[in-house]
Amino acid sequence: MIRYALACSAGHDFEGWFGSSGDFDDQSARGLVSCPLCGTPDVRKQIMAPSVVTSKGKADRTPGPSREMMMEMVSRVRRHVEDNFDYVGDTFAREARAIHEGRSEERGIYGEATPEEARALLEDGVPVAPLPPSPPDPQDLN
Repeated sequence: MIRYALACSAGHDFEGWFGSSGDFDDQSARGLVSCPLCGTPDVRKQIMAPSVVTSKGKADRTPGPSREMMMEMVSRVRRHVEDNFDYVGDTFAREARAIHEGRSEERGIYGEATPEEARALLEDGVPVAPLPPSPPDPQDLN
């Protein structure tokens, strides 16, 4: 498997995993690669450093300060959403659409949606984004 750092024309950065180096080009040409945030198929590979394998045969995965900073930021974003937005559970897609169409009061919400529901919301212009996952407990990390 090959991991590529990807970016869409709207400026969203994400990663994708492909079976071989030519798979990205093939899948992209067939319209099978799209941004998970906005759905645009206008996606390109970014420059990225290769994973370095140590003498023990494992990639060096020592968390650096940038990883710690990113994990702290993700944790703060999630905490802010949980503290300030309304949790609507599995009615998220329906409620997000109602807010977007003016049938429900304007407010921040979060909840669960299937990938199909999220894709349909994005295709209809409803602004949604995935909630960052809860960071792992430091004691659970290798």
